[in-house]
This record gives sequence, structure tokens and C-alpha cells, in this order.
Amino acid sequence: MAVLSSQAEPRLSVIGLGYVGLPLAAAFAGAGLDVRGFDISRERIAELKAGRDRTGEVSPQDFRRQNLRLSDDPADLLDRDIHIVTVPTPVDAANRPDLGPLDAACRTVGQALKASASLNPAPIVVFESTVYPGVTEDICRPLLERESGRRAGEDFFLGYSPERINPGDRAHRLDSIVKVVAGQTAETAERLRDLYARVAKAGVFVAKDIRTAEAAKVIENAQRDINIAFINEVTMIFERLGLSIYDVLDASRTKWNFLDFKPGLVGGHCIGVDPYYLAACAVAAGHDPEIILSGRRINDAMGDYFAERIHQEVAKNGVRTPRTLVLGLTFKENVPDLRNTKVIDLVRGLVSRGHRVDVHDSQADAAEAKAHYGLTLLPELHALQPYDCLICAVPHEAYRGFDGARLGALVKAGGLVADLKGVWRKLDLPPGLRRWQP
Repeated sequence: MAVLSSQAEPRLSVIGLGYVGLPLAAAFAGAGLDVRGFDISRERIAELKAGRDRTGEVSPQDFRRQNLRLSDDPADLLDRDIHIVTVPTPVDAANRPDLGPLDAACRTVGQALKASASLNPAPIVVFESTVYPGVTEDICRPLLERESGRRAGEDFFLGYSPERINPGDRAHRLDSIVKVVAGQTAETAERLRDLYARVAKAGVFVAKDIRTAEAAKVIENAQRDINIAFINEVTMIFERLGLSIYDVLDASRTKWNFLDFKPGLVGGHCIGVDPYYLAACAVAAGHDPEIILSGRRINDAMGDYFAERIHQEVAKNGVRTPRTLVLGLTFKENVPDLRNTKVIDLVRGLVSRGHRVDVHDSQADAAEAKAHYGLTLLPELHALQPYDCLICAVPHEAYRGFDGARLGALVKAGGLVADLKGVWRKLDLPPGLRRWQP
């Protein structure tokens, strides 16, 4: 049995170099640790080595540090003291948890544990991927043991430290967010606390156990999803009453304890996915997760709801096949991330209603948009024929600064400006343009 003890300078691997893994690997390398960043995508490793990060989360000088080695070769994971798994945990077409990436990561790490020499202290495999309670110990543990031929709790130990990265958020970064950690044993938790304290300047919270930490993470985004669903539902109610949700929110947020959520399209790799993990866990435990799934149904339907409302407004001009320009495709503002964006539901809803739709996004990669959604993004917004309808779907900074003249050049006389996020609500439009917003 390996002895578990403290070690001043652990050697790390980070498995998965996306929005979570790359900033984490760069932060640990910046703290002076020996880090191996691993990703199964040869293309991803090549672009990082060339100094390009498509996520925009980390500067080239940060992920090209001398003590950060980037690789797609599993052999580079041998003899690591701590393996940190940051792979995505999506859902499938039926919104069921898809643990495929996590399964593959466990197999890779298990093989590394098998091939590594005996280490002292025993290695830790810590998961950051969002899961439901029990995944680390009930699913990942058997996989690691089978692949490695070693026993968890003796030859290696398990840990969990949920990611809390908010893509595009420059205020709440890795070092300014409290890090939650949990370990298979008290000694494991202590090692993880000391490790993450190197990069989490806001502090480290040690959860009671791994299942508690898993549960804490999965409810964080489920809670946000439910709150946004409430605002989306009252948006639909108030519109029937002739009220703008943004005017209502202006008044409501003057109360100190009002939760200031805004309506919109809820996608992305966290808020639009994590509630399904919690719901699946609830069903398996014999509970019907009514509120969680109700919130998901509301938020999943908003793209088509907005498409119908905008179509109704455009139809007032008698245009049979309107030309419509949608600004923004990514799942949130000021990030290039297209994963699980709900803007595609809006686009498809418009197309199904006869609109000829063009899409522009100041942040997204055109090749990714084509590969994932079959959309050809407009390369620029200059020299375009005016549209019957312009929709601001994602309020990237590039669109927030549009003035009346800019909108007038993009929309023909009598056309509609649909402002889903209310970014132009106080802007005077040129005479003849109509405005619609929730």
C-alpha cells in the first residue's frame, strides 16, 4: 500500500484543454508547478503550440510557459502525481447525461496509472467536470481501477473540485473564485486544498465529501436556470399585458434583495446542460424533478417563441418572405463559444416561417459555425442591402455601440429592429423604423 503524505511540488497533468482546462493548466504553471496539458485533439494542441487559443480565455504567454508541456500523447501523462480531469459532460439528443468524454478520460488516466512507476505519495485523480452525485466514486472509480489494475484508496486516491469558470467574465477569474475541493480521504482533501490554494487567491473550501461537492456544483447552474426560466415566463406574461420586461426590471431591481435575472436564450455547456444531470439523478432516486424540468422546458422553447413573435411583427408589413439579419450566434456575449447555443433555435424558427436569414457574429469562428450548424456567417456588415428585420440576439460589445444611423443603414424603411436583450432600448431609431423588444 502506497503511503499518502504531503509533497511540496507535485507534478500535474490536466486532461482536456478547453475553457476550463487551459486556464487551469496555465495558472498552475504560472505558480511554478510542472504541468502537462493533454488533449485528444491534435488540432487543438497544434494551435496552442502556435500561440492561438480559440477560446480567448488565456494569453499566449500564459499557455506557452516553459514548465507547461502541451501534448496529445498519453505517454506524457506517466509519473504525474496529480491528474486533473476537465473534459466536457454534455447531454445526448434526448437530454440524457453523456458520460462518453469522461469515460474516455478515465481510460486514458487509468492506462497512465498502470504504466507509471510506484509513486509516493500515491497519485490523486481529481475531477472538475460537472456531474451528478456519485459519478466520481460509482462510475469513474471502477473505470480507473479496471484500466490501471490498481485500487482506489490504496494505490491512488480520488478527488473532486468542480469548475466554476464563467467564459468571457473578466471580473470573476480562476484566482478570484473560491475553489471547492473534496477528497476520498481527509489526507487527500488536504493535499488538494494545498494545491488549489496556489492558484485560488479567493480561498479554498473543503466540502464534507466527494458526493457533497458534486451536488453543490450541479445545483449552482440549475438554480440559475430556474431563475432565468421564471423571468422568461413572466416576460411572456407581461408582453400579453403590453408591458416590457426591461421596464419592469428597472423598477424591481431597486429592492435590495431582488434577484436581477434577465430574459433570453439559455444555452452553453453549463446552464443549458447541468439541470439535466440533476434531473437524471433525481429520477434514478425515485423523485420526479418537476421544477427543474419545467424550467428547462421554458428555456428550451424561448428560441422558437422569439421567432414567432418577431415573425408576427414583421408580418404586419405584409412581407411574405422577409430578409432577416441575426446579430450573434454564440451562446453568450463576448465569447466565441458556439456549444449548445440556442440562437440556432431562433434561426431555424425564422427559416421555418419563411424568413431568408443571414447571420453575423463578431466573435464566432466561421468554420465552426459551418461545421456545427451548417451556417455560413457573413464576413462583415458593410455594403449590405437593407433588411426587412434586424435581430440583436447576442449583445456582443461590437453591436452595443451601434447608433441610429448604423441601424438605419442595415434596415429598410418600415423595417423592424428586434432587440432581444434590450441593448438599444434607449436609442432613438431613425424615422420609419419599428422597434420590438420583450
